[in-house]
Amino acid sequence: MPARRVAVMACVPCVCCGGYRCRCFDGSAARNGLSSVMFDLRIERDLSVPMPDGERLLADRYHRASSAPGPTILVRSPMGRRPLGIIYGLYFARAGFQVVVQDGRSAEDVLPLSTERADGLATIEWLRGQVWFDGRLALHGMSAIGFAHWAIAADTPELRAVSVHVAASSVADTIFTGGSTALESVLIWCSNHSFITALRAPRRARRAIASGRPAAELDVLTGGRTVSFYQAVIADIGAGSQLRKLLDHGREPAKCAGIPVHLVGGWYDIFLPGLVRDYAALSAAGGAPRLTIGPWGHYNLRQFVVANREARQWFHAHLRGGEDRPSPRPVRLFVTGVRRWREYASWPPPGTSPVRWHLREFGRLSRVSAEQAGSDHFRYDPADPTPAPRGPVIVGFSRPQDCRQIESRPDLLTYTSDPLDAPLEIIGTVVAELRLRIATAHPPRGRAVSDVVVRMCDVHPGGRSFNICEGVRRVEPPTDEDDIRVELWPIAHRFATGHQLRVQVCGAAVPRYMRQPDPATYELIRDPSGPSSLILPTVPTGLGTC
Repeated sequence: MPARRVAVMACVPCVCCGGYRCRCFDGSAARNGLSSVMFDLRIERDLSVPMPDGERLLADRYHRASSAPGPTILVRSPMGRRPLGIIYGLYFARAGFQVVVQDGRSAEDVLPLSTERADGLATIEWLRGQVWFDGRLALHGMSAIGFAHWAIAADTPELRAVSVHVAASSVADTIFTGGSTALESVLIWCSNHSFITALRAPRRARRAIASGRPAAELDVLTGGRTVSFYQAVIADIGAGSQLRKLLDHGREPAKCAGIPVHLVGGWYDIFLPGLVRDYAALSAAGGAPRLTIGPWGHYNLRQFVVANREARQWFHAHLRGGEDRPSPRPVRLFVTGVRRWREYASWPPPGTSPVRWHLREFGRLSRVSAEQAGSDHFRYDPADPTPAPRGPVIVGFSRPQDCRQIESRPDLLTYTSDPLDAPLEIIGTVVAELRLRIATAHPPRGRAVSDVVVRMCDVHPGGRSFNICEGVRRVEPPTDEDDIRVELWPIAHRFATGHQLRVQVCGAAVPRYMRQPDPATYELIRDPSGPSSLILPTVPTGLGTC
């Protein structure tokens, strides 16, 4: 198909500055210097790429007409290629790269994401046969696109660099967080058929979950139809299932240590724990990945701006040998609490030390362990489950909120420190170690399961309590003083002088995680020799460079 000249792009988000500019490429565009580049762009639409099973996936190629073919950036998208042509295609073609944006399989045809490896390798083989492909390849994209890239990265000899944002090599670990089920995000994903439906999906998903209907009916309530992927998720049998194997490329990052990899995440993104694990796997295997984490949720315009800008620098350095190489400090973090960007030599930063804060009597949180044994109790009621504050979700407002109303409920324990007499900076993955007894009636339909939810908050001097991070762990009662480890969200947060740390412990976080159907009683054991505590990765304040 002949290439099409890019003539008009009106009122689209600028991937350089994040603002909106009306760009009709006429004389006015020429006067501000845009037309010389934009009129030079070409788009070849609907290139047919054969797959191993005979299916053909379509792709668009973006490139500059006046220059020789340059390195190629591949974007394989289960979310469709046309919107991404603006976000990725035009942006990187303007910078002199060729960009191939390809459709993934339709969710109507196959289990989403399950054929990415075979389809991706077939696409690479097709690229090798194109006269304009010069053998230099990069992979770039967000969310499911990043997952698709991990499926093929280790087996693509032409690959010179990778940049993925708000994505992880294991979708399974995100869906089944801590062994529980991230119900709200799964429902939104399954009803998200376009960028328009994405705007309506969060409200519909929350309304469906609040209806109290059985989990098997919630996909119809949210999106109007039964979705096989959703049904497979709620029917999942647990660790080692075929579904989890299909959705897990977690072993791949360790095989990519020789490839320059750039990772961009957000503190309020559902894929952040997996992205941080990918960084750790690359580093442990001897790689030198770059990590950027900012104050973003999953879909955030500013996140696109930063990810594209840093990827352009990354690709220019590693595909062209350009001089604008990234900073020698490979970890760049937005530290919440002080609202500043800082750079570090690694994640967690050098000098980080684990500091244990103990859950004590009378709801106290202290670095000094309990003086005598004791316990605290709460009960989980599936008819009135503990609600979740705002937090990481695939689409929706994910930033922290005041949790005082939730903390007033009887089905939740809180432990609060004294006001801090100096700033406290936490960077890394927070871990809770709890000694619990959990009892529940064994239902006739099978074994019972319960969730343990732990949340850390920053309490301001006026009393407002904002959630900073949380984690969940599914357990199988009854437990007899079992020691349970719960990994909370990675954070980089500074608690200011006069603020207090608070820990919440409860049995649910609805609608974020699927409610368990059986009532349960929880007993948290406080013992001088026991573990019930929060382990905070603490760094010296002012360690990073701004």
